[in-house]
Amino acid sequence: MIRAEGLVKRFNGFAAVDGVTFSVEPGTILALLGPNGAGKTTTLRMLSAILMPTEGRAVVGGYDTRENPTAVRQQIGLLTEQPALYLRMRGGEYLEFFGQLYGLSPTVCRQRGWEWLERFAMPEAWDRRIGEYSKGMRQKLALVRALLHDPPVLLLDEPTSAMDPHSAKLVRDAILSLRDARRTILVCTHNLTEAELLADEIAIIRRGQIVAQGTSAELKRQLLGPPLMELRLSASVDGVGPIVARWALVVEEGPNWIRYRADAPETVNPVILQALSAAGIPVVTLSEVPRSLESVYLRVVEG
Repeated sequence: MIRAEGLVKRFNGFAAVDGVTFSVEPGTILALLGPNGAGKTTTLRMLSAILMPTEGRAVVGGYDTRENPTAVRQQIGLLTEQPALYLRMRGGEYLEFFGQLYGLSPTVCRQRGWEWLERFAMPEAWDRRIGEYSKGMRQKLALVRALLHDPPVLLLDEPTSAMDPHSAKLVRDAILSLRDARRTILVCTHNLTEAELLADEIAIIRRGQIVAQGTSAELKRQLLGPPLMELRLSASVDGVGPIVARWALVVEEGPNWIRYRADAPETVNPVILQALSAAGIPVVTLSEVPRSLESVYLRVVEG
């Protein structure tokens, strides 16, 4: 549903985006991460046919952004980081106005607008002037506008910025439900926790180039090494380290715990547990030590 092939965008000789290639399958969410100025928003604008690429090609919803930009815009719901809102309009007027631009009947527009506003816990926004909204309410209204014509592709730039935790959760839940409806979603965000919660796959862009891509688990393995396992015992027991070291690399240990790495923990862990049981060593827990996406992100961005 989204395919970028060698996208390049230059401004006065400066390459804001420099050879970006990726694809997003139907029913999946891709999170595009990167520092300020890395090229996220420029990439999003090329995918939405607002900017034409200097080089390369983008296909969205089956349409080439260069050859058929109007059809691309009909396929997408776009949320920009700072959406333009008509502050003197009331929320309902604003949605009805855009609904007409999308070719929706007034009845369909009102029905969908009400449903989304209620889902985002702000039905009162329909009759209030947008200028009276909080920042979070404005962001949610802009998201409702992007969803109004039921697009198969969503391009979301910082969808929960300026929102309180409850509102942000409502929006995240909505995004996940939209993926279940076989929509394809690209999310640009600085919120690493949000990216890990939402995304099926993550791409990290740095200086206009995709420098890492994969699932959260794949990126952690590629950039941080094999998973770190922690074994906890019911009491202090001697001789655990040598047993574990037969199949794994012991990293550190204490009186009743030990941490180790193994390239194939799904194979190694049962063998270690069986050996400890045979030696009469009681095991309380065996678990993977959590590793954050932040560690992966900083490893990539810092080069």
